[in-house]
Amino acid sequence: MAGRKPVRTGIDKQLVLGRVAVGEHGLDGDVQVNRKYHGGDGQQVYAYAQEDADWWAAELDRELPPGRFGENLRTSGLDLTLALLGERWRVGTALLEVTAPRIPCANFARFWDVPQLVKRFTARGAPGAYLRVLEVGELGAGDPIEVVSRPDHSVTVDLTFRAWTTQKYRAAELAPALDFLPERNRAKAAARIAARTVPAV
Repeated sequence: MAGRKPVRTGIDKQLVLGRVAVGEHGLDGDVQVNRKYHGGDGQQVYAYAQEDADWWAAELDRELPPGRFGENLRTSGLDLTLALLGERWRVGTALLEVTAPRIPCANFARFWDVPQLVKRFTARGAPGAYLRVLEVGELGAGDPIEVVSRPDHSVTVDLTFRAWTTQKYRAAELAPALDFLPERNRAKAAARIAARTVPAV
């Protein structure tokens, strides 16, 4: 669009064959252009499910190969919406921890060139999961994802996504998982939780 600054984004991920190192900042070779909103603690890796990608491929009648959602990992056989914040995965030799859903932005809609995509993506409610790197290592296509532990609460990726978007009245339900959120989200989440918590009398 005339007069508009060029948009730089790291959303366009490409399929990599072979092993990839997982460091404390994420996968080797990955780039987060806007570090105000992407990357950093709790957002080093982003996973999206093949099953959800298949739904969008049918909905939009287009191919959506791995990386098209900006994800580092395209998973299979794991319901990411029901993953718990704080759930830990062993993938290859790396240990990862589920921290939050991905909230779609305008760059996502521009990248796909689909009108109202953010609204549609939010309504669909399959946001994928951000992951924290707990132990560095390496991984590769085809590696199994082993869920090695799950915390003792019921705060799922889906609940968190809804509490941040279409059901903000549910913010208090996130309290048990506050410490698992990415660092940049904790203060805002804590304020929302406090605002929605009814004090005991």
